[in-house]
Amino acid sequence: NNRDGPNNRRGPDADWIRVAVAHTEHRRSFSVDSDDVRQAARLLLPGVDCEPRQLKADDCIFANLKLDAASTEAKFLQDLGFRMLNCGRTDLVKQAANLLGPDGINSMSEQGMTPLMYACVRGDEAMVKMLLDTGADINSEVSCHLLCHQSPIYYPPLQPVCSCWLDLTTYSSANPLLLLDSRDSMEGALPDGADNYTETPLQLASAAGNFELVSLLLERGADPMTGTMNRNGISSAQLGDMNSYSLAASHGHRNVFRKLLSHGEKKKDDVLSLEEILAKSLVPGEKKPPQAVGTLQRTGKAKLRALREAMYHSTEHGHVDITIDIRSLGVPWTLHTWLESLRTCFLQHRRPLIQGLLKDFSCIQEEEYTAELITHGLPLMFQILHASKNEVISQLSVIFSQCYGPFPIPKLTEIRRKQTSRLDPHFLNNKEMSDVTFLVEEKPFYAHKVLLFTASARFKSLLQNRPAAENTYIEISHVKYNIFQLVMQYLYCGGTESLHIMNTEIMELLSAAKFFQLEALQRHCEIICSKNIAVETCVDIYKHAKFLCANELAVFIEGYFLKNMVLLIEVEAFKQLLYEMPVTVSPGPCLSPISDVLHDLEKTLATRIQSIHLSSSKGSIV
Repeated sequence: NNRDGPNNRRGPDADWIRVAVAHTEHRRSFSVDSDDVRQAARLLLPGVDCEPRQLKADDCIFANLKLDAASTEAKFLQDLGFRMLNCGRTDLVKQAANLLGPDGINSMSEQGMTPLMYACVRGDEAMVKMLLDTGADINSEVSCHLLCHQSPIYYPPLQPVCSCWLDLTTYSSANPLLLLDSRDSMEGALPDGADNYTETPLQLASAAGNFELVSLLLERGADPMTGTMNRNGISSAQLGDMNSYSLAASHGHRNVFRKLLSHGEKKKDDVLSLEEILAKSLVPGEKKPPQAVGTLQRTGKAKLRALREAMYHSTEHGHVDITIDIRSLGVPWTLHTWLESLRTCFLQHRRPLIQGLLKDFSCIQEEEYTAELITHGLPLMFQILHASKNEVISQLSVIFSQCYGPFPIPKLTEIRRKQTSRLDPHFLNNKEMSDVTFLVEEKPFYAHKVLLFTASARFKSLLQNRPAAENTYIEISHVKYNIFQLVMQYLYCGGTESLHIMNTEIMELLSAAKFFQLEALQRHCEIICSKNIAVETCVDIYKHAKFLCANELAVFIEGYFLKNMVLLIEVEAFKQLLYEMPVTVSPGPCLSPISDVLHDLEKTLATRIQSIHLSSSKGSIV
């Protein structure tokens, strides 16, 4: 089975094999048993009722035959020491420490765990206190890199590909899918390398949600920042190392998280200046939460990074209350955390939180707009708009207008097309030499086949299969005489320059141009309509454009809707337009399906965001 890296994609069968084998290696066996399969099912099948495998004293038993007699004896003595401590008897701590080896009470098992870590996992507060009094290192870390390269034996459970499988045991009681959710691969390897992943007793207690143990460890000097400080040479990248804040947040232990948050202040030289706060955390014009400024001024840089990571992990696992707590401290939103928090609140029907999140969207800088806003954000927000109607529509209208931006709506352009045939305007409605007559409102209109036959496919179909006799009559029943005259004037004059169209005629002329399939005339009418759009007329013009399938004009008006949505949302006709049932098939001249207005607005806004914020020519208008 190829294991090239954490991002390697395999099929479902390979996942089952890999997960089951990892559990088999974890218990140092050479064959997969039914419990290994159950543990794989617990991780790969949502909702399956399989009990997590508990951490046992036997897990630290040594099983290697390649050492000499003296080393083997030392290992067996160490295993005995771990057994004595795992039984929970505090009166055996000193005797067990003598058996553990040169590191004493801080010795690590083959799984890379110290006696203090095992006690934290079991929730044995008495043993934790005794170990701390005996001198256990409260900030001991498990570094996969250190164990793999400095240990005299290369043990299977400590291989980089299985280095994080210990989490499946220690964290399973709280959230068995944590590793699947927070890492891209079941191997558990982190993007920045194996030596970025650490475990401390405080981290284990925070992940388990043991408030008493967390309080005890903090009192004894445990550092909740371990795992984020001094990483990668410069800083800790978000989504990298898991610290105690992140573990408590990702498991939803709100009381533990608040306890960690109230821990003593960090070094004074790590305090943010006011300039740094404004530069790193706040957006110009952003409304700061209560006490946010004072809190941030007392917050160190590393702690601010740790809270950002905790905010991400609480969001990923649906613990929106913790996310809101972190936000109330002044930690800025990212687009991803804001969207996921909004999704969680919507699924949980938490309307007050939805309104608060929508108001907070203005805090997200435009530089943070990514493709996620189009692929996930817009569908979610329009779904909320469709479901909530009047409750949050005002907040959403502000967001849509902000996303559309202050730039002008892209203009419609004239279609320049030369006619293949052209007659002198003198022959317009001139009975002399005409060979076809139209009856419009029972009035004759004289024309010439040589011009109309090549004008459009519609005129060609009207003229075909007609008798060859002179003055063939063709009745036009749905177009007014003055409108038909404008159509013919356009054809005989060879363009729109000579047309004088009144505002009362423009919609009917647009319908006639659509019916006679005269694209250039239709576009000219659409441009005139776009210039006449106002708050009072936009809905009627939009309905007419959708009826005629005048897509370019419809998209232009959708841009007008989005740009001016804050004003339009107070217009009753616009509200009715948003929530009226979509028509499955257009009753107009085109028979294509019509999607609902909200879906069309979403498409138009997505195109706009792509052109302004995400395209290579960022800021251009298309």
